[in-house]
Amino acid sequence: MKLYSFFRSSAAYRVRIALNLKGLSYEVIPIHLVKNGGEQLTPEYRELNPMALVPAFIDDGAEHDTVLTQSLAIIEYLEERYPMPPLLPENAGDRAYVRSIALSIACDIHPLNNLRVLRYLVRDLNVSEDDKNAWYRHWVEQGLISIETLLAKDRRVGKFCFGDSPTMADCCLIPQIANAQRFNCDLSNVPTIMRIHDACIVLDAFANAAPANQPDAE
Repeated sequence: MKLYSFFRSSAAYRVRIALNLKGLSYEVIPIHLVKNGGEQLTPEYRELNPMALVPAFIDDGAEHDTVLTQSLAIIEYLEERYPMPPLLPENAGDRAYVRSIALSIACDIHPLNNLRVLRYLVRDLNVSEDDKNAWYRHWVEQGLISIETLLAKDRRVGKFCFGDSPTMADCCLIPQIANAQRFNCDLSNVPTIMRIHDACIVLDAFANAAPANQPDAE
């Protein structure tokens, strides 16, 4: 298995957690999103992933050497091909609940704050560094408060987002918190999220996936 990754990419971080939780061995191939104008923009990488984003994933053990993109699609693939331990619950309603948390992060919070959006704000719209960071904190904090409201009142929440085993929701939540901490977001209003965060980061699967522990960490 090959994972094209950047150590600070929260999308790649999600997949690293999922691979680790499932006990799968994989090779990390670093794609630096900043150096040399962004290695994701090279013709060689665009040939692999035309969207010029990370992660990209290849499972050499699959019947077809297909390049998979989009972190949640990769996690769903891993869940179907390597079902144990599961990252989604058995019940359809519970699976939808876990996916809703993951998608709230991956579709509602992350796209407003990923690197290419922040670059566009500064380079094309002449937004100041302070205003860019304020943009980032606003959307992350608002998004996390919404997820906190959901988690705080749902009986299915346990040690983790769903029960007492990590799921796809936790795979998405922890990288988002890492980014929020890096940008000094106010996390005082999300105690349920931070309790789950603290339960996750002590597990080897999460710790080994953390940005600081990647081969390309700076």
